[in-house]
Amino acid sequence: MSERSPAPGGLGLVETLVNTLDLETGADSLDTEEGRAPLGLTEDDVPAARELRESLRATLLAHAGHPPHRAVTRLGELLAAAPLVVAVDPADGSAALAPAGEGSLTARVAAAVAQALVAGTWSRLKACEAADCHWAYYDRSPAGRGRWCSMQVCGARAKMRRYRAKES
Repeated sequence: MSERSPAPGGLGLVETLVNTLDLETGADSLDTEEGRAPLGLTEDDVPAARELRESLRATLLAHAGHPPHRAVTRLGELLAAAPLVVAVDPADGSAALAPAGEGSLTARVAAAVAQALVAGTWSRLKACEAADCHWAYYDRSPAGRGRWCSMQVCGARAKMRRYRAKES
């Protein structure tokens, strides 16, 4: 739904996963092979991916100062099971957390979260406050106080609802 540019670095993976479900229409791209392909998922991976997606959505809502959309498994519990290793580049000696082995989706997300924590960008990934949206977006506003994935759609609807409520 968002006209915003994608989240930086590994947060793009998190944003992509959260945005596989359109709450307004109920369409879930994890239901199709084409929708799973960008995330490297098989049909067997879908239940775990959905659990991770909704846990991430709840966390992104918290980044925006909102309660969870529903009861979910805590993100920390899911990421704790993700096998990560410290990968060191032999060319320049730089180090980063990386998924161990092939890297499950949970491990790739855990590595992305760790990298975003170090970069100071994790809390800028948020979920739209509109109850029928909750689309993930990266808040690039100077003060970090963005509320909607799209000012033209979700923001305009919220402002119109507030205006009409005052008029009543």
